[in-house]
Amino acid sequence: MNYDIKDIKLAAAGKKRIDWADKDMSVLNQVKKRFSQAKPLKGLKISACLHVTAETANLVRTLKAGGADVLLCASNPLSTQDDVAASLVKDDGIKVFAKKGEDKNTYFKHLEIAIKHRPDVTMDDGADLLSLLHTKYKNQVKDIKGSMEETTTGVIRLKALEKENRLLIPIVAVNDAQTKNMFDNRYGTGQSTLDGIIRATDILLAGKTVVVAGYGWCGRGFASRARGMGANVIVTEVDQIKALEAAMDGFRVTTMAQAASVGDLFCTLTGDLHVIRPEHFKKMKDGAIVCNSGHFDVEIDVIGLKKIAKSVVKNVRNFVDEYHLANGKKIYLLADGRLINLAAAEGHPASVMDMSFSTQALATEYVVKNAGKLENKVYDVPVEIEQWIAQAKLKSMGISIDQLTPEQKKYLSSWQIGT
Repeated sequence: MNYDIKDIKLAAAGKKRIDWADKDMSVLNQVKKRFSQAKPLKGLKISACLHVTAETANLVRTLKAGGADVLLCASNPLSTQDDVAASLVKDDGIKVFAKKGEDKNTYFKHLEIAIKHRPDVTMDDGADLLSLLHTKYKNQVKDIKGSMEETTTGVIRLKALEKENRLLIPIVAVNDAQTKNMFDNRYGTGQSTLDGIIRATDILLAGKTVVVAGYGWCGRGFASRARGMGANVIVTEVDQIKALEAAMDGFRVTTMAQAASVGDLFCTLTGDLHVIRPEHFKKMKDGAIVCNSGHFDVEIDVIGLKKIAKSVVKNVRNFVDEYHLANGKKIYLLADGRLINLAAAEGHPASVMDMSFSTQALATEYVVKNAGKLENKVYDVPVEIEQWIAQAKLKSMGISIDQLTPEQKKYLSSWQIGT
């Protein structure tokens, strides 16, 4: 079987969505044009475990243009756009194994199919594919040249493997690239998280108290956008430097225990588990809304919420469940605690994913060119790739910047010139 998707008849709608995203991905189109001519991935099999969206579709098309045999599976059960999956199968001949709302068994079955594709290179968003390779399918690791990791959570998991000397293949941390982390995480997550919350709830942000758990790039982006919509924003953190930065940025910083009783809307963006727990739910206002924009559905203790709830009304709106607590209050959980921006909305805009997926494509080429030379460790994206992408993006936006004069270059590289 070459695919497992919701409905192949959705392909026409999916193609429109993919083509709409494509027009805002000018840097990736430059990569695709060169790949089409040079074929740097010719004869290689790639298994990609990513969010199946219109933007991802354009990355997959680029990899195929470079000569790769690509299989795509979902990196989250709720993030798949079923019409996009159908178009990739019908119009591009891509092997796709993803359905929006697939259960856990189906999700892991699709991961195993991706591994049985016998890939030369893998791509991951959350490291579930790599985790399976490092446990159940170790025998295949020797055939893999390297892998790319797209998200903060995945990089954390893979660096933990490296620290224990158990990492078996080279990894390029695409997530940590400046043209990904600073832009995709800050501007992409910031906007798309708000988009998902508003689509799911139709609430007015102005005047609401919004509690943002985590002040990494994703948290910063969401906090600033929520404030821009007129919300009173509270930030919770465990990192002293990030907490200080949030305070200096003008946000109120406190603990979740203190914020729980005053928040109207709570959003977790930490990469850690059980950031919001039963003791916090019990303190919340009647009608408080709780959601997550981190990769995995562990940041909100949903099991703990179910234990303290007298009853649950499912789908009072799409992606909204109403939990009735013993104290008489109601808590609204969005998207089962899964990432709200992809579950209830469409994820990041194409123009910001243009940089992230160009980085993915060029990092793949880098891994293939350097096969056998890279150690089993987590690598940063090469500076040359970052600089090329930034330059290409600026050009696509019609922006020119200054160049250093010979005199300035000499000054910056010397120590003799002072006051």
